[in-house]
Amino acid sequence: MRMSAADIRFQIDRITGLCRRGLASLRTRGLRASWERVLKQFQRVPRQQRPELFLPEAGPFAPFTLPCSDQPRASIVIPVYNQFAHTLACLRAIAAHPPATACEVIVVDDGSTDDTEAALRQVEGLLYHRRAENGGFIAACNDGAAIAGGEYLVFLNNDTVPQPGWLDALVDTFDVHPGTGIVGGQLLYPDGRLQEAGGIVFSDGSGWNLGRFESPFAPRYAHLRPADYCSGAALATPRAHFLALGGFDTRYAPAYYEDTDFAFATRAKGLAVIYQPAARIVHDEGTTSGTDTTSGVKAHQVRNQPVFVEKWRAQLAAQHPAGTPAERAHLPPRMPQVLVIDALTPHPDHDSGSLRLLNLMRLLREEGAHPVFLPADLRHDGVHTLRLQAAGIEAWHAPFARSVPAWLREHGPRFDTVIVCRHYVMREMLPLLRLHAPRARVVFDTVDLHYLRERRGAELAGDSALARAAERTRRLELELVHRSDATLVVSAVERELLAVDAPGARVDILSNLHHLPEQGPAFAERRDVMFVGGFRHPPNVDAVLWFTAEVWPLLRARAPALRFHCIGGDVPASIRRLHGHEGIEVHGHVPDLEPWLEGARVAVAPLRYGAGVKGKINQSMAHGQPVVATHCAVEGMHLVDGHDVLVADTPLAFAEAVLRAHGDEHLWRQLAENARQNVERHFSLDAGRDVVRRVLLRGDEPTQRP
Repeated sequence: MRMSAADIRFQIDRITGLCRRGLASLRTRGLRASWERVLKQFQRVPRQQRPELFLPEAGPFAPFTLPCSDQPRASIVIPVYNQFAHTLACLRAIAAHPPATACEVIVVDDGSTDDTEAALRQVEGLLYHRRAENGGFIAACNDGAAIAGGEYLVFLNNDTVPQPGWLDALVDTFDVHPGTGIVGGQLLYPDGRLQEAGGIVFSDGSGWNLGRFESPFAPRYAHLRPADYCSGAALATPRAHFLALGGFDTRYAPAYYEDTDFAFATRAKGLAVIYQPAARIVHDEGTTSGTDTTSGVKAHQVRNQPVFVEKWRAQLAAQHPAGTPAERAHLPPRMPQVLVIDALTPHPDHDSGSLRLLNLMRLLREEGAHPVFLPADLRHDGVHTLRLQAAGIEAWHAPFARSVPAWLREHGPRFDTVIVCRHYVMREMLPLLRLHAPRARVVFDTVDLHYLRERRGAELAGDSALARAAERTRRLELELVHRSDATLVVSAVERELLAVDAPGARVDILSNLHHLPEQGPAFAERRDVMFVGGFRHPPNVDAVLWFTAEVWPLLRARAPALRFHCIGGDVPASIRRLHGHEGIEVHGHVPDLEPWLEGARVAVAPLRYGAGVKGKINQSMAHGQPVVATHCAVEGMHLVDGHDVLVADTPLAFAEAVLRAHGDEHLWRQLAENARQNVERHFSLDAGRDVVRRVLLRGDEPTQRP
């Protein structure tokens, strides 16, 4: 395939950009740290297209025990009719990997004539219910629901082998996503290929299993998302909701379309239907009812389609027409699709920019959009990629995305908006986006104005080479501001600067975004001082070195028992060697910050240069932890010295402020309460909704720029 001018431009910009950033990294981070970053930039994960599956060994029946709780949270209802070998494999799988969720297992025997009854009465913990006569799948499921005692019903076909963790993933989805009425699992063939990643329903009532025969790891199928329906082969729903709707509609008896009908009835009640890829279930499709739609039970699939259409005619009019490609039909017709591109996959437990980006994508979902994330390095970043997928974000990576130009050539036309983070990423992407995403509004998310941060660092260091580099960054960032359809900054200070440096450009503020947790522990339950910040960011290194050299000795002289906890990844040797000296504890990266945010009495932000809004300050304040900071650190954060923060720039003033916040309970409570109100007012997800709606989703049509 011939390369376009935009493809060639992308490669040139990427190479020159990497060289320029490499030189800047050498100046600020040193050779070793820069080389480690280069290795990470080109690291790729091995190609693995199918998961390893647990399949219990076949063998003669022998009694065994199933998990059974007197107070089950979930009732697993398994309708069976003969096919004992499959039922046995299903139950053995549950017994081999008992769920953490308290549960009971109910087998509803729909009149089996094989070994089912004799064997299952010997399984300890199993609730066995035998129907008087064969009534079909719907009747058996409704009977099981009537005798279930769990908060949630989990319908499971007997020709399935649930994989470890399946039930916990289904039930936990209701906790994480309130307002959910149905959660369906990821169905796999015994060879590991995908059988169903949620179902599609077309306007004529016909359906399709999304992802059939593809890889379960493919990004389009590996993220949590809404579905038109989820197969009754593995479906969870609140028991109260199921009973309130009268169970599966018996007009579809004995089977087929009851799960689709139930999904439409659930949405009619204002509840969501969600596909959960973390709940994996192997399904030997066709074992129970066959695959021939011209005879047997399977024939009811054809008979029930017009019954379903008649009942839901008005709702079906809003569905995609039959024949619509699955890659379009798996989302509602008018759902905006928003592409987000950053250099790397967000690490929200490492830096505030990542937390802001993750919460932005969550906010897009809340506003009815479909967010798609593409890291410029195309790397599958382990748990961080999985976190995005679990949050409902379509996160792409190699080998499914072979190259950025090829991926944009294929996917670019589907996007309504594209958000590109950081100037060096936008420089590479903009020509490709104008070519391959012609109808998209292209938004430049500065994250923070890099040239402002670099200029301040050069001034502090008195380094003319750094000053020249900052000016080059300024020219590049301002060029991209002018060429983008809109620009996002994180503070009014940066917007005012761009009003001077880039007059006429559309610039909006989208600051840090935080969920406000419950109020943290009280004054008496806390102690000590903490700092949190990733040390790949040079201003954080400078801040800790200045604080420990200039401020900490003054504090220890007045409060010898005080300890300083330094938290953050990528710790350089200059900071690591401080550990154990004069009450300083260097902890490095901490996966869970909650104990520190709720245990330390005071947080410090002694930044001497930088730009943007400091997430470390927002995070502490959200947890009711007062902050002592420099003027640079609180710039653009709507904070008032003495009201919701203490501000100081000299070592003596900074030390005095820490001692006041740490020792005065009345002042501490005042700062904590006012700071939480500040976060709620300016940095919550609600505070960012207007910009998301106006700029990213429902703004004016983009003005194309050269």
